[in-house]
Amino acid sequence: MVGASLLSEASVISMSKGKMYVTQAELATALKDYVGRETPLYLAQRITNHYKNSKGEWPEIYLKREDLNHCGAHKMNNAIAQAMLAKRIGRKSIVAATGAGQHGVATAAACAKLALECTIFMGRMDMERQSSNVTLMNLLGAEVRSVDGSFKDATSEAIRHWVNNLDSSYHLAGAPVGPHPCPTMVREFQSVIGKETRKQATEIWGGKPDVLVACVGNGSNALGLFHEFVRDEDVQLIGVEAAGVGLESGKHSATLVTGEMRKVKSLGHTPLLLEYPGVSPELSFFKDIGQAEFYTVTDQEAIDAYRRVSRLEGIIPAMEASHALAFLERVCPILPDGARVVVSCSGRGDKDAAM
Repeated sequence: MVGASLLSEASVISMSKGKMYVTQAELATALKDYVGRETPLYLAQRITNHYKNSKGEWPEIYLKREDLNHCGAHKMNNAIAQAMLAKRIGRKSIVAATGAGQHGVATAAACAKLALECTIFMGRMDMERQSSNVTLMNLLGAEVRSVDGSFKDATSEAIRHWVNNLDSSYHLAGAPVGPHPCPTMVREFQSVIGKETRKQATEIWGGKPDVLVACVGNGSNALGLFHEFVRDEDVQLIGVEAAGVGLESGKHSATLVTGEMRKVKSLGHTPLLLEYPGVSPELSFFKDIGQAEFYTVTDQEAIDAYRRVSRLEGIIPAMEASHALAFLERVCPILPDGARVVVSCSGRGDKDAAM
């Protein structure tokens, strides 16, 4: 009932049985004034020129600048919405799990704003690789608990902690996975990305994008961009997964492309930040019905894209987003002249520079 109220109400505050609920108008205010939306749909002119062919033809490359959100990633769209929900239903503390740390930072910031206690579970390896994000979470007042293993293990610990404190705590899911209504809530809160993209495309060139490209770890970033366009048959949806050191090695996290869970757990190697084998059931469905296409890029291709975009545009993309940007090398040569391609720049990459 609470989730439905948040997703459907148009009034500023609604009352039901003496309880006050967050509504679309209140959330819109928070997204505008706190998160900093709407984010630009940016024509990446030098990247566009980079893909010009010998005939002088090229697709136009636009970046949806989620890296400009407060705390530097798309994760804040969902974190602030769910934290507002938790406060309205009387929860005093938030528990969450994070992988690369962006969801953890966003959750910690939202909790600081709303005076909620915050506990973040994070895999030991992720804490070592993303120490700057650990520092930020601590600075924002969160307690960061180390877990042996990866994001999968951190998620399990977060859920165990939550179920032992159901009366006072709220599990703030950052990925569109798990039991209903978690996937629906995360997708709905992230769908602002695609809604803005449609509006901005109409304003900039008077139409829709021809191609949407987004990286796929768990799927919140991709669903956020895709969901608005799933009924537009003339818009191609492309998700890009991490191939690690190569699909043939078995050391990758290409859940959708390979389709075999036993192959996605890396042994002795972790793909760059997109290593969790759980993926959105909605994206899985899109693959099954041919609604979206899924491909992979390797670690090296992602690193090359990270450098290329930094040097050509003065924009440092997150390593996660660099997987999507890397796929431009393959898709741009086969696109018609003037095609409009929107790539989700899902986060900023200063956290990844040392790595």
